[in-house]
Amino acid sequence: MTQEVKDIIQRVKALREIEEVSAEDLARELGFDCADYRSWENGDADFPVGALVEIAARFRVDLTELVSGQTPKLRTFCLTRAGAAPEVSRRPMYSYWNLAYNFHRKKAEPFLVEASADTESKPLRLNTHPGQEFDYVLEGRLLISVGGHDLELGPGDAVYYDSQEPHGMKALGGARARFLAFVL
Repeated sequence: MTQEVKDIIQRVKALREIEEVSAEDLARELGFDCADYRSWENGDADFPVGALVEIAARFRVDLTELVSGQTPKLRTFCLTRAGAAPEVSRRPMYSYWNLAYNFHRKKAEPFLVEASADTESKPLRLNTHPGQEFDYVLEGRLLISVGGHDLELGPGDAVYYDSQEPHGMKALGGARARFLAFVL
């Protein structure tokens, strides 16, 4: 487990303890499986980005603050130059870059996501989180499963869905897939 992941876990625990909310109560309140939540907070599994978005909203802190410990400052606009977005969560075979990391009080979390070519050979890992999500494929081919429906997307294809439905994605065709994901 990286120091970054340990720091995120500590910030989540601190927010919970300040408000005197048990791990089980928080999991139930946000619609997470209690065992999954416990594994995230124990460091046995990574917090999904969508779960971090919901936890940040629950405790009225910005996702950037929860992930990095830094408070976003920008209120008019946030310009993120190519290659300059901070990586948010490191799940094996997936990379997430926060495209509006320094904007204060965002109404959505926009990410550039890359699914490595290796995801094609792995079982699809499904997750859920409250809210909605919009994904737009930039390059490669992507399999997105939403609520039991498998959708194959290519460049220019988009999907909008209820993220409380079990969903997951992986690259197809032996190459990485890059897409924009907006978690609302």
